[in-house]
Amino acid sequence: MGGQVSASGSFPSLPCTRNPNADWMSALCPRLWDMPLHHLSIPGSHDTMTYGLNRKSPISHTQSRLLLLLAKVLPCITQPAVLKWSVTQVLNVTEQLDTGVRYLDLRIAHMPEGSEKNLHFVHMLYTTLLVEDTLTEISEWLENHPREVVILACRNFEGMTEDLHEYLVTCIKNIFGDMLCPRGEVPTLRQLWARGQQVLLSYEDECTVGRHPELWPGIPYWWGDQVKPEKLIHYLERMKSCGRPGGLFVAGINLTENLEYILAHPSESLKKMTLPNLPHLSEWVREQRPGPGPSCTNIIAGDFIGADTFVSDVIRLNQKLLGC
Repeated sequence: MGGQVSASGSFPSLPCTRNPNADWMSALCPRLWDMPLHHLSIPGSHDTMTYGLNRKSPISHTQSRLLLLLAKVLPCITQPAVLKWSVTQVLNVTEQLDTGVRYLDLRIAHMPEGSEKNLHFVHMLYTTLLVEDTLTEISEWLENHPREVVILACRNFEGMTEDLHEYLVTCIKNIFGDMLCPRGEVPTLRQLWARGQQVLLSYEDECTVGRHPELWPGIPYWWGDQVKPEKLIHYLERMKSCGRPGGLFVAGINLTENLEYILAHPSESLKKMTLPNLPHLSEWVREQRPGPGPSCTNIIAGDFIGADTFVSDVIRLNQKLLGC
């Protein structure tokens, strides 16, 4: 798997694609091929799999007792209301990858009523999408884009037993195989291409990570938990002032609703709240700089990928590493 480096240090050309960002990593200036991934600017999607939620999606059992009671008593009102505040993406995972997203936020759960081994995704509601099918879809996309690298963050793990963790890791190894980059020092693109590796898989369960060298520990995610973009930006700037983590990390530009806001805006949704604020958030994104400095950013993750220029803005930040 993956393109091999020639004696001159170059790589074979890739076929043309319709989306200019579909192969943006391989199109980077060769001077950036030797920078570790945590010094590059990488676009990501927050709660990647919520496009798979629909009106038949059951409410997560970790939600409040009151919400679960309302879902039983008034399902025709409660479930649609929860749904419109749960969906953060409308593009499917292949479309997100085509658009240039290279960090996927995968929140995994086992439904109490589900079959023994079927794992789903969750964000207040359970998706009907299965984890194994989605990982296979990602693997197939990578086979068609052999010089692109994805960072998969497996998180949440609602209702997961040790046996289910082992089952999931077995699926991960079977699906990605030699594409997986074992944990260690954060690699460069040139190193990954030479080895045919395309997947760094972050797994937020320390015990499981300790048993499997193919897994990386959980990647820090700066989550502001704010409704207003001004307050979110203030939080991100405060985090930057404290200094960036040593390895891969995520700055989330996703706005988050609270109960007070939902009650005050009964006809709105997360999408209606987010879209008008994207220009303000994108302005902050364009001001960022990747690299090793203490105030540099790395992965930047957002909601409703494709609704604006977010992905291209994040990719374009890499030009700053060239002094452009």
